[in-house]
Amino acid sequence: MPDDIKAILDAAVEQYNRPAFLLDDPIAVPHRFSKLQDIEIAGFWTAMIAWGQRKTINDNAAKLMALMGHTPHDFILHHKEEDRKRFLDFKHRTFSATDTLWFLEFLQQFYRQHHSLEEAFARFLSPADEHTGKALAGFHELFFELPDAPGRTRKHIATPARGSACKRLNMFLRWMVRQDEHGVDFGLWRRIRPAQLLIPLDVHVDRVARTLGLLHRKNTDWQAVLELTAALRAFDPDDPVKYDFALFGMGMRGFDRQ
Repeated sequence: MPDDIKAILDAAVEQYNRPAFLLDDPIAVPHRFSKLQDIEIAGFWTAMIAWGQRKTINDNAAKLMALMGHTPHDFILHHKEEDRKRFLDFKHRTFSATDTLWFLEFLQQFYRQHHSLEEAFARFLSPADEHTGKALAGFHELFFELPDAPGRTRKHIATPARGSACKRLNMFLRWMVRQDEHGVDFGLWRRIRPAQLLIPLDVHVDRVARTLGLLHRKNTDWQAVLELTAALRAFDPDDPVKYDFALFGMGMRGFDRQ
Protein backbone atom coordinates (compact mmCIF):
# COMPACT_ATOMS: atom_id res chain seq x y z
CA MET A 1 0.00 0.00 0.00
CA PRO A 2 2.74 2.58 0.78
CA ASP A 3 4.27 1.90 -2.64
CA ASP A 4 0.87 2.48 -4.26
CA ILE A 5 0.45 5.78 -2.40
CA LYS A 6 3.95 6.88 -3.40
CA ALA A 7 3.17 6.10 -7.03
CA ILE A 8 -0.06 8.13 -6.84
CA LEU A 9 1.72 11.08 -5.25
CA ASP A 10 4.71 10.98 -7.60
CA ALA A 11 2.37 11.02 -10.59
CA ALA A 12 0.45 13.95 -9.11
CA VAL A 13 3.68 15.89 -8.48
CA GLU A 14 4.53 15.52 -12.15
CA GLN A 15 1.02 16.67 -13.08
CA TYR A 16 0.84 19.76 -10.86
CA ASN A 17 4.45 20.89 -10.43
CA ARG A 18 4.39 22.65 -13.79
CA PRO A 19 4.51 26.26 -15.04
CA ALA A 20 0.73 26.10 -15.52
CA PHE A 21 0.51 25.97 -11.71
CA LEU A 22 1.57 29.63 -11.73
CA LEU A 23 -1.48 30.83 -13.63
CA ASP A 24 -3.72 31.38 -10.60
CA ASP A 25 -1.57 30.46 -7.60
CA PRO A 26 -0.35 33.22 -5.24
CA ILE A 27 3.25 32.33 -6.09
CA ALA A 28 2.59 34.03 -9.43
CA VAL A 29 2.91 37.42 -7.69
CA PRO A 30 6.59 37.09 -6.67
CA HIS A 31 7.26 35.51 -10.07
CA ARG A 32 6.73 38.96 -11.56
CA PHE A 33 10.14 39.96 -10.19
CA SER A 34 13.73 38.91 -10.82
CA LYS A 35 15.67 40.66 -8.04
CA LEU A 36 16.21 38.51 -4.93
CA GLN A 37 14.87 41.03 -2.44
CA ASP A 38 11.86 41.92 -4.60
CA ILE A 39 10.97 38.23 -4.79
CA GLU A 40 11.38 37.86 -1.02
CA ILE A 41 9.21 40.85 -0.15
CA ALA A 42 6.53 40.03 -2.70
CA GLY A 43 6.58 36.36 -1.70
CA PHE A 44 6.51 37.01 2.02
CA TRP A 45 3.68 39.51 1.92
CA THR A 46 1.66 37.44 -0.55
CA ALA A 47 2.06 34.31 1.56
CA MET A 48 1.04 36.14 4.73
CA ILE A 49 -2.30 37.18 3.22
CA ALA A 50 -2.86 33.84 1.50
CA TRP A 51 -6.18 32.80 2.94
CA GLY A 52 -9.54 33.05 1.27
CA GLN A 53 -10.26 33.01 -2.45
CA ARG A 54 -7.14 32.73 -4.58
CA LYS A 55 -8.25 35.52 -6.94
CA THR A 56 -8.76 37.89 -4.01
CA ILE A 57 -5.37 36.95 -2.58
CA ASN A 58 -3.66 37.61 -5.89
CA ASP A 59 -5.55 40.86 -6.50
CA ASN A 60 -4.71 42.24 -3.07
CA ALA A 61 -1.08 41.14 -3.28
CA ALA A 62 -0.89 42.92 -6.64
CA LYS A 63 -2.35 46.05 -5.00
CA LEU A 64 0.44 45.96 -2.43
CA MET A 65 3.05 45.71 -5.16
CA ALA A 66 1.46 48.67 -6.96
CA LEU A 67 1.46 50.72 -3.75
CA MET A 68 5.21 50.08 -3.61
CA GLY A 69 5.63 51.22 -7.21
CA HIS A 70 6.35 47.64 -8.34
CA THR A 71 9.84 48.02 -6.82
CA PRO A 72 9.25 46.57 -3.35
CA HIS A 73 12.86 46.44 -2.16
CA ASP A 74 13.65 49.98 -3.26
CA PHE A 75 10.44 51.23 -1.69
CA ILE A 76 11.04 49.38 1.58
CA LEU A 77 14.56 50.77 1.88
CA HIS A 78 13.88 54.39 0.98
CA HIS A 79 10.26 55.28 1.73
CA LYS A 80 9.48 57.89 4.36
CA GLU A 81 6.74 58.08 6.96
CA GLU A 82 4.44 60.11 4.72
CA ASP A 83 4.69 57.46 2.01
CA ARG A 84 2.88 55.03 4.29
CA LYS A 85 -0.35 57.03 4.11
CA ARG A 86 -1.19 55.37 0.80
CA PHE A 87 -1.46 52.02 2.61
CA LEU A 88 -4.07 53.14 5.14
CA ASP A 89 -6.94 51.92 2.99
CA PHE A 90 -5.42 48.51 2.29
CA LYS A 91 -7.33 45.57 3.76
CA HIS A 92 -7.44 41.83 3.20
CA ARG A 93 -10.06 40.08 5.30
CA THR A 94 -8.80 40.65 8.89
CA PHE A 95 -5.46 42.06 7.70
CA SER A 96 -5.87 45.78 8.41
CA ALA A 97 -3.95 49.04 8.11
CA THR A 98 -2.34 48.44 11.52
CA ASP A 99 -0.88 45.17 10.26
CA THR A 100 0.20 46.72 6.97
CA LEU A 101 2.06 49.54 8.70
CA TRP A 102 3.88 47.12 10.99
CA PHE A 103 4.95 44.98 8.04
CA LEU A 104 6.40 48.10 6.44
CA GLU A 105 8.19 49.02 9.67
CA PHE A 106 9.68 45.58 10.22
CA LEU A 107 10.77 45.14 6.62
CA GLN A 108 12.36 48.57 6.46
CA GLN A 109 14.34 48.09 9.65
CA PHE A 110 15.37 44.58 8.63
CA TYR A 111 16.48 45.34 5.06
CA ARG A 112 18.44 48.40 6.16
CA GLN A 113 20.60 46.00 8.17
CA HIS A 114 20.52 42.76 6.17
CA HIS A 115 20.93 41.65 2.58
CA SER A 116 18.28 38.95 2.50
CA LEU A 117 15.21 37.89 4.47
CA GLU A 118 16.78 34.44 4.62
CA GLU A 119 18.82 35.70 7.57
CA ALA A 120 15.61 36.26 9.57
CA PHE A 121 14.87 32.52 9.44
CA ALA A 122 18.20 30.77 8.97
CA ARG A 123 19.84 32.42 11.99
CA PHE A 124 17.67 30.23 14.23
CA LEU A 125 18.40 26.98 12.43
CA SER A 126 21.37 24.63 12.29
CA PRO A 127 22.13 22.13 9.51
CA ALA A 128 21.55 19.33 12.01
CA ASP A 129 17.98 20.37 12.81
CA GLU A 130 15.44 17.92 11.43
CA HIS A 131 12.95 20.60 10.42
CA THR A 132 12.35 24.36 10.35
CA GLY A 133 10.36 24.61 13.57
CA LYS A 134 13.07 26.63 15.32
CA ALA A 135 13.28 28.99 12.35
CA LEU A 136 9.54 29.65 12.43
CA ALA A 137 9.43 30.23 16.19
CA GLY A 138 12.52 32.44 16.05
CA PHE A 139 11.17 34.50 13.18
CA HIS A 140 7.94 35.16 15.06
CA GLU A 141 9.88 36.53 18.04
CA LEU A 142 12.14 38.60 15.78
CA PHE A 143 9.17 40.08 13.92
CA PHE A 144 7.67 41.36 17.17
CA GLU A 145 10.75 42.08 19.25
CA LEU A 146 10.39 45.87 19.19
CA PRO A 147 8.33 47.30 22.06
CA ASP A 148 5.81 49.09 19.83
CA ALA A 149 4.87 45.99 17.82
CA PRO A 150 1.06 45.75 17.68
CA GLY A 151 -0.36 42.76 19.49
CA ARG A 152 -3.16 42.27 16.96
CA THR A 153 -0.64 41.57 14.17
CA ARG A 154 0.67 38.46 15.93
CA LYS A 155 -2.24 36.45 14.54
CA HIS A 156 -0.88 37.02 11.04
CA ILE A 157 2.59 35.60 11.79
CA ALA A 158 2.08 32.10 13.12
CA THR A 159 4.40 30.23 15.46
CA PRO A 160 4.70 26.56 16.42
CA ALA A 161 5.04 27.77 20.02
CA ARG A 162 1.27 28.23 19.95
CA GLY A 163 0.59 24.95 18.21
CA SER A 164 -0.24 26.57 14.88
CA ALA A 165 0.15 24.63 11.65
CA CYS A 166 2.03 27.69 10.29
CA LYS A 167 0.65 26.98 6.82
CA ARG A 168 1.52 30.34 5.27
CA LEU A 169 5.06 30.52 6.64
CA ASN A 170 5.74 26.93 5.57
CA MET A 171 4.44 27.80 2.11
CA PHE A 172 6.70 30.84 1.92
CA LEU A 173 9.73 28.75 2.91
CA ARG A 174 8.79 26.18 0.26
CA TRP A 175 8.78 28.94 -2.35
CA MET A 176 12.18 30.28 -1.32
CA VAL A 177 14.05 27.01 -0.58
CA ARG A 178 12.83 24.31 -3.00
CA GLN A 179 14.44 24.12 -6.42
CA ASP A 180 13.85 21.77 -9.32
CA GLU A 181 13.77 21.85 -13.09
CA HIS A 182 10.11 22.87 -13.24
CA GLY A 183 10.69 26.41 -11.98
CA VAL A 184 7.61 26.85 -9.81
CA ASP A 185 9.51 27.34 -6.53
CA PHE A 186 12.41 29.78 -6.56
CA GLY A 187 15.15 27.87 -4.73
CA LEU A 188 17.01 31.08 -3.89
CA TRP A 189 17.89 30.31 -0.28
CA ARG A 190 20.77 27.95 0.51
CA ARG A 191 21.07 28.00 4.32
CA ILE A 192 17.90 25.93 4.74
CA ARG A 193 17.80 22.48 3.20
CA PRO A 194 14.72 21.23 1.30
CA ALA A 195 14.83 18.19 3.59
CA GLN A 196 14.11 20.49 6.55
CA LEU A 197 10.95 21.98 5.06
CA LEU A 198 7.52 21.23 6.50
CA ILE A 199 4.28 20.69 4.62
CA PRO A 200 1.97 23.71 4.26
CA LEU A 201 -1.12 22.12 5.76
CA ASP A 202 -4.38 23.59 4.47
CA VAL A 203 -7.86 22.14 4.11
CA HIS A 204 -7.15 20.54 0.71
CA VAL A 205 -3.88 18.94 1.79
CA ASP A 206 -5.44 17.82 5.06
CA ARG A 207 -8.38 16.04 3.43
CA VAL A 208 -6.33 14.21 0.80
CA ALA A 209 -3.71 13.17 3.35
CA ARG A 210 -6.42 11.67 5.55
CA THR A 211 -8.04 9.93 2.60
CA LEU A 212 -4.70 8.32 1.75
CA GLY A 213 -4.06 7.33 5.36
CA LEU A 214 -1.04 9.61 5.72
CA LEU A 215 -2.50 11.72 8.54
CA HIS A 216 -4.38 10.45 11.58
CA ARG A 217 -4.15 13.22 14.15
CA LYS A 218 -7.59 14.69 14.78
CA ASN A 219 -6.56 18.36 14.88
CA THR A 220 -5.05 20.28 11.97
CA ASP A 221 -2.23 21.76 14.04
CA TRP A 222 1.54 21.76 14.46
CA GLN A 223 1.69 18.10 15.48
CA ALA A 224 -0.33 17.19 12.39
CA VAL A 225 2.23 19.04 10.24
CA LEU A 226 5.04 17.01 11.82
CA GLU A 227 3.10 13.76 11.40
CA LEU A 228 2.30 14.34 7.74
CA THR A 229 5.76 15.61 6.87
CA ALA A 230 7.29 12.51 8.48
CA ALA A 231 5.04 10.32 6.32
CA LEU A 232 6.07 12.22 3.19
CA ARG A 233 9.72 12.09 4.17
CA ALA A 234 9.48 8.30 3.97
CA PHE A 235 8.72 8.73 0.24
CA ASP A 236 11.44 11.35 -0.38
CA PRO A 237 13.72 12.19 2.56
CA ASP A 238 15.53 14.91 0.62
CA ASP A 239 12.47 16.78 -0.65
CA PRO A 240 9.32 15.77 1.23
CA VAL A 241 7.46 19.02 0.60
CA LYS A 242 7.40 18.48 -3.16
CA TYR A 243 4.29 16.44 -2.34
CA ASP A 244 2.52 19.68 -1.45
CA PHE A 245 1.87 20.02 -5.19
CA ALA A 246 0.30 16.55 -5.28
CA LEU A 247 -1.87 16.83 -2.18
CA PHE A 248 -3.04 20.36 -2.92
CA GLY A 249 -3.70 19.69 -6.59
CA MET A 250 -5.57 16.47 -5.85
CA GLY A 251 -7.65 18.23 -3.23
CA MET A 252 -8.56 21.06 -5.57
CA ARG A 253 -9.71 18.46 -8.10
CA GLY A 254 -11.88 16.70 -5.54
CA PHE A 255 -9.81 13.54 -5.07
CA ASP A 256 -10.80 13.29 -1.41
CA ARG A 257 -14.49 13.27 -2.33
CA GLN A 258 -14.28 10.55 -4.98
